[in-house]
Amino acid sequence: MRHTGPVRLLLVEDDRPLARVLERGLAEEGYAVDVVGTVLNAREQLTVHDYDLAVLDIGLPDGDGLDLCRTIRQRNVGLPILMLTARDGISDKVAGLDAGADDYLTKPFAYPELAARVRALLRRPKDANSPVLEVADVSLDPASHTVWRGAIMVPLTAREFSLLEYMMRHPSAVCSREQLLEHVWDANYDGLSNVVDVHIANVRRKLELPGEPDPIETVRGVGYRMVEGKKSR
Repeated sequence: MRHTGPVRLLLVEDDRPLARVLERGLAEEGYAVDVVGTVLNAREQLTVHDYDLAVLDIGLPDGDGLDLCRTIRQRNVGLPILMLTARDGISDKVAGLDAGADDYLTKPFAYPELAARVRALLRRPKDANSPVLEVADVSLDPASHTVWRGAIMVPLTAREFSLLEYMMRHPSAVCSREQLLEHVWDANYDGLSNVVDVHIANVRRKLELPGEPDPIETVRGVGYRMVEGKKSR
C-alpha cells in the first residue's frame, strides 16, 4: 500500500557535492529525499521505507547500479527508477532500460532537466477507482499496478506499465510511436529514438506465453496495437 504524506525519493549517488545539490533542489520542490552513497545502504533503506521513486547512479563504490536496479525491480515492480550515468553510449543506455530503469539521464546534466524527468515519472495518476482493463487474456489493474496474462502475474517497470496501460485503453487502435512518446514519456522527450521499440520489446517478452499469440501487433511503418483475440485457457 502506498504511504501517505509527501512524495518520498531515494537518491543513490556517491558523488557527495552532486548529491547535496540534488537533495537540496528536490527538497525545495517539496519531496522528502533520502540520500545514500552505496548499494548496501540503498538496500537497507529499501527495506525500511516505501518510496515513490528511486534515482540511481550506475557507478557506485561497492557495486553496480544496474544490479541494484534489477534488485529493486524484482522487489517492487511498480517503483519508477531514474538512472544516472556518466556513460553516453547507446548500449549503456539500453542496458539501463533493460535492467528495469524507466528513464536515464547522462552526466553532466542541468538540475532542471532532472527535476522535469522526476515529475514526468511521477505524473501517472493513481486512481484507486480505476476499473481493471482487459484485452484478450491480458488484464491490467491501475489501482494495484498489476498485470496478468491469464493466471500468470507479469512484472513490469513503471514505464512499461504506463505504455501497456495506454495501449489497453485504446484496444484495436494503432498507437503511433509519436503518440506513445507524447503520452507515456513527454512531448518534449529528446532521448533514444528507439526508446518505444525497446520498451515494446520488453513488454512483449514479459507477456510471452508458449503456444499463445503475441497480444501486441506491429503495424509496419505506423506503430503498435493490442490484439483483441480470444482468451487463452
